[in-house]
Amino acid sequence: MISSKEDAANHFARGHYTIGGGTGYGLGSLLLECLSVDYGKKSKLGFAVYPSPQVSIYVVEPYNSVLSTHSLLEHTDVSILLDNEAIYDICRRSLSIERPTYTNLNRLVISSMTASLRFDGALNVDVTEFQINLVPYPRIHFMLSSYAPVISAEKAFHEQLSVAEITNSAFEPASMMAKCDPRHGEYMACCLMYRGDVVPKDCGINYQPPTVVPGGDLAKVQRAVCMISNSTSVAEVFSRIDHKFDLMYAKRAFVHWYVGEGMEEGEFSEAREDLAALEKDYEEVGAEEGDDEDDEGEEY
Repeated sequence: MISSKEDAANHFARGHYTIGGGTGYGLGSLLLECLSVDYGKKSKLGFAVYPSPQVSIYVVEPYNSVLSTHSLLEHTDVSILLDNEAIYDICRRSLSIERPTYTNLNRLVISSMTASLRFDGALNVDVTEFQINLVPYPRIHFMLSSYAPVISAEKAFHEQLSVAEITNSAFEPASMMAKCDPRHGEYMACCLMYRGDVVPKDCGINYQPPTVVPGGDLAKVQRAVCMISNSTSVAEVFSRIDHKFDLMYAKRAFVHWYVGEGMEEGEFSEAREDLAALEKDYEEVGAEEGDDEDDEGEEY
């Protein structure tokens, strides 16, 4: 797992884009492409921080998001969606932080997902199993994530939640680390990874309780769960990005920045069409899930 910050404003990775953009952008996409070429049979798991409706840093985020998603479709097997606004809201609501930094929560999800690779447990999973169990079709590989409980140190002593409570909390829209409502879609697959004081016969767990950064915002808890789910509601994220992309591209705003670096304008249209096809794929899968539920109801 590579976790670091860009070093300088290098734009050596021309023709490659990062979802939000910014200093050193394009390195992740370039790295994924190299991994696909050199290690084509290995499962590739990615964490993507998408632009959020209210928290925006760069004016060209919609362009970068569409172009990089086009790359993620081809070069990753499982992508976990996060967005800053959802994480900010969790920090404000659960941790009472007025100006939150999202680094700790981002890393918390990554830490929980990779716990099975790093510690012993009753039922460990590896990256390949995420792909096998959560991805029904190759293109439908964008996941939602949630984590529970998110509790501050002040509340930790009188809010030790039960397994049922943290499980219910993980399914709440307010716990999702991307701005979309899973109640508007269908769950295709779901993986709940428990840590700490949970009975092994109920579920496969990792025995070691989650550790916290000394001086950090999160409190140490006896049990926690990280949920990774494949839901058709993730199309809401793509729909928002597409809308902003269309508004800018209709006026060809800032396109000259990209064309001036050697990019062709047709690449914008190609990436936009690919994302529209992805939205359509999720819509069709959602319709299939709904039909299956209706058929089951008729049988009863």
